[in-house]
Amino acid sequence: MLLERGNAVYGVALNFRASLEALDGQLYQDPYKKPPQAPILYIRPHTTWNTHGAAIPLPAGVEALKMGGTLGIVIGRTACGVKAQDALDYVAGYTVVIDASIPHASYYRPAIRERCRDRFCSISLAMAERNALPDPNQVEVRIHINGELRCTASTRDLVRPIETLLADVTEFLTLRRGDILLAGEPHDAPLARAGDHVQVDVDGFASLRCEVAAE
Repeated sequence: MLLERGNAVYGVALNFRASLEALDGQLYQDPYKKPPQAPILYIRPHTTWNTHGAAIPLPAGVEALKMGGTLGIVIGRTACGVKAQDALDYVAGYTVVIDASIPHASYYRPAIRERCRDRFCSISLAMAERNALPDPNQVEVRIHINGELRCTASTRDLVRPIETLLADVTEFLTLRRGDILLAGEPHDAPLARAGDHVQVDVDGFASLRCEVAAE
């Protein structure tokens, strides 16, 4: 089975154009100086893994979590220094992920406290084979809170399309079989509070659901 807790999960910040555009004025100021020239990666430790239907904990003193529903790219074989034109040959399939985090302002500082909490990353174990998704750059992601559609995003709007993202990441990082690379958190991903029910739908997949529960 490819999807196991021992596999690495990597997220990418600011990979939607709207997210970069919202920060346009700030990116030329301290501490950024200029827009990012490479993917801004963060790591999801295996302790952050969660499953369909399980609760995501809301830490004490935190009002709400950002629910970054996204497409997960499941690696099928060791990928190092791959070319964009060959990148999809290294993909086994795709899955649905709820990339939860405590809202934070800085993207150039690793958000360890905000992203690496236990059970903060819900991953559907129902992986769709690569051929079931002919074009991963034409996929809609919909995020519902308590049955209300709160966010719609499309991989058409990625700064780095899936092939480019894989090429840029594997230029300096080796991805192994079963690792998951997240396409990116949608701009203005909705907030969920204690007791809220979250559902993420990605074209061609079953829904991924969770509840936010106060610790």
